[in-house]
Amino acid sequence: MTDLVDSDALLALADGYHARAVRSLGSRSVAGHLLKVCVIEAPGRSVDDEGVESALRVAARHLASAPQRGSLGLSVVLVHAGGDGDYVLVHTWIEGYMSDLAVFTGPAGDPAQLRPGRAGLAPCVWEAAVLAHERDAFTRHVLDGHGTVDERLAAWGEDVLEGEVR
Repeated sequence: MTDLVDSDALLALADGYHARAVRSLGSRSVAGHLLKVCVIEAPGRSVDDEGVESALRVAARHLASAPQRGSLGLSVVLVHAGGDGDYVLVHTWIEGYMSDLAVFTGPAGDPAQLRPGRAGLAPCVWEAAVLAHERDAFTRHVLDGHGTVDERLAAWGEDVLEGEVR
């Protein structure tokens, strides 16, 4: 089987793999959406207030047209200070049990340079871990939840991932 894969590249990834810090910045209203904001930080990197505000501006621009893509009004924004640059992911729940994902990238520490990622760019392993948690929170509290919509949304908003992701 190893003749089918790039063994050296896989082992190099495994050698550099590590946990990353994740924290919630709570929920807020942005561009007509209820938005959960999560931060992911590589070792030696951090997200400051300017980075968060820049990410929220990027999210607001993207979410302004979300109703045309079937948005249900719920979104999660990941602000990721990665080892090789900065990333902002805007994940929005849309009609038909689907989601819309936009990835923005830029050089480390220069949030004004965030631009849409290349076609086909998908979440990294750490971002995917947070999005998996968010998928579970959405199904657990909103789709399978009980009570009024406000009660379901409150439970969804309180269900956050904190600590480390692997």
